[in-house]
Amino acid sequence: MQNNAYRLLVEEPTYEVQYLVEEKNRNSPSNLFIHGPFLMANEANKNKRIYPLEEMVKEVDRYSKEMIVGKRATGELNHPQSPEINLERICHMVTELKQNGNIFEGKSRILSTPMGQIVRSLILDGVKLGVSSRALGRLDSEGQYNRVSDFRLVAVDVVADPSVPTAFVNGILESKQWILSENGSFEPLFERFEKNISSLPKQDKQIYLKEQVIAFINALKTL
Repeated sequence: MQNNAYRLLVEEPTYEVQYLVEEKNRNSPSNLFIHGPFLMANEANKNKRIYPLEEMVKEVDRYSKEMIVGKRATGELNHPQSPEINLERICHMVTELKQNGNIFEGKSRILSTPMGQIVRSLILDGVKLGVSSRALGRLDSEGQYNRVSDFRLVAVDVVADPSVPTAFVNGILESKQWILSENGSFEPLFERFEKNISSLPKQDKQIYLKEQVIAFINALKTL
């Protein structure tokens, strides 16, 4: 049986980024940008995951056309617990994402949102910040590494403390599995199970419940 569950994948922060200040004129506020490596393919990362280059090229192309061009490629300050973008925590917007070998170089503009102002103040005060991708995908074990398939980039988030995101990712984020619903959105696997139970048909309840329980148990085998 094919496993239809997606994992929420968050990578170790990349701190090899540069901060660029672009002045328009003395009467306009300056723009602050983050520039550097946002994604890496074909190499095992610190989380022991490998992203195939061909999949990443395809997904970055989709993300660029749908999100960057449409000015929807936003990211948050620190990682949330879901694949959804929280508008209240948006701090930057990715303006470009270009391939350089197996590295994808990104450029992101810090926004004037409340979280963006925090990021801007931290950067200008000399705090070292980094960027970290948030994505959905399936994991296939290959020895000591996991190969990612059906990769879908959700966001590139700005992170501050290298120890906190790592513990947060290992302890919370990746303990959930997500299901792609009919309308194209993602929902937690257990919530899908609860929803199915609550909407059981009046006839053949036992048969239907048995099918749902078996499907739920099979999905949990990959945890």
